[in-house]
Amino acid sequence: MNGILVSDFDGTMTLYDFYDLVCRAFPAISVPGYWQKYEEGHITHFEALRVIFATIRTDEPRLLHIVDGMQIDPQLASSVALLERSGWTTRVASAGCDWYINYLLQKSGVVLPVYANPGVFSPDNGLMMSLPLKSPYCSPEFGINKMAVVKDALKQSNRVAFAGDGRPDLAPALLVEPRRRFAKHWLAKKLQEIGEPYQPFETWSDVANALAKEPALC
Repeated sequence: MNGILVSDFDGTMTLYDFYDLVCRAFPAISVPGYWQKYEEGHITHFEALRVIFATIRTDEPRLLHIVDGMQIDPQLASSVALLERSGWTTRVASAGCDWYINYLLQKSGVVLPVYANPGVFSPDNGLMMSLPLKSPYCSPEFGINKMAVVKDALKQSNRVAFAGDGRPDLAPALLVEPRRRFAKHWLAKKLQEIGEPYQPFETWSDVANALAKEPALC
C-alpha cells in the first residue's frame, strides 16, 4: 500500500520560518505583541499571523527576497521524486500562507497538494491572509486543521508519516506511529517533555531518505 507523508512547510521544508524572517526585517511588527497575545490565549494562531502579515509594508521584490531567505531544502525535488519511487506521496499542510509556499515550490520545480491559508500581497495592504473557508480542513484556530489532514490520510493508507516543527504540529504528530513521526525544534522538545518518541531530522531530505528505506509492505 502506498504511503502518505503529511508535511509542515515553514521550518520543516525550509530552514527558516517566514514569520521569523519578517519580524527580523520589520522589527516594528513585533511591537504590538500579537504573537504574545496568541501564546497567552487571547487570540488564535491564525489571527496573530493574519494581523502581523497584514502590517508588512514593502514592495514585492523585497518580500520575495525575504521568502527566498527561508532557504527551502535544495534537495526537495529529488527527495520528492525518491519518495514517489518508494511508494510515498507528499502533502503539504501549513498554518502559514500559500502565497509564499506556492512560490517556493514552483521555484523548486515541485508540484504538491498544498493545504494552507490563501493570501495575496500588495505593497499598500501587506500580505493579506484569509481563512480557507472552502477547504474541508478549515480551522478557525490555525486556518488549516492538520489533524483533519492526517486523519483523512489515515483513512486512505495504513502507512502515514508526519513531519513538523511547531505548535500546530503536536496534535497531528501524535496521530501517527512514532517511527513515522518526524520532529525538530519546538515540536521535538514538546514530544520529549511529554514522553512521546519521535524521529529527529535536520532537513526535509532526512525525512524522505528515512521513509524511502522503509520496506514497501509493513
